Amino acid sequence: MVRTASMEPVSARLPGDIYLWLAGLEIEGAPTNSDKVRVLLSQLKRQYDGAFDYAAAHAWVRDLMGGLRDGLVAAERESGRHSDLLAASLEQLTSTLALVVSSRPANAGEARALEDALVRRLFAMADGLLRQGATSEASAFDPGVVRRHWKSTLELAQLLNDKQGGPHG
Repeated sequence: MVRTASMEPVSARLPGDIYLWLAGLEIEGAPTNSDKVRVLLSQLKRQYDGAFDYAAAHAWVRDLMGGLRDGLVAAERESGRHSDLLAASLEQLTSTLALVVSSRPANAGEARALEDALVRRLFAMADGLLRQGATSEASAFDPGVVRRHWKSTLELAQLLNDKQGGPHG
């Protein structure tokens, strides 16, 4: 026997701008306002339920970025180019946001662990950007994007390297 959730009627009064937004909102599989409210509330519930769970937060952030990912697929089809830079950045951002959203440090030790995990993720993202700059053209929609924006970062890295006393610190 398959159990289905019972459906309960709910009535609400909405401001005109919210109603117009809802009426114009396109959600796959939700043609009516009632369907849209059901989908939006289920997304909100999933977000609330997963607020302390990394895997659930990760899935939620991926869902939030769904439109962006779809747009990139269309851009790749149109241009014939794939951006490893954007793909890797989106994966790092998804994981970083999931880490932050799912974290609720209760003490200094947990805050220190969060800080360590966050810094590790941010440096992994920086490493990915620098790797894309290692060749004359990044695997990106704009092959020169990394080299165009890395000047101050490289200067800071050089200053830190010089302060440490050379190439190995």
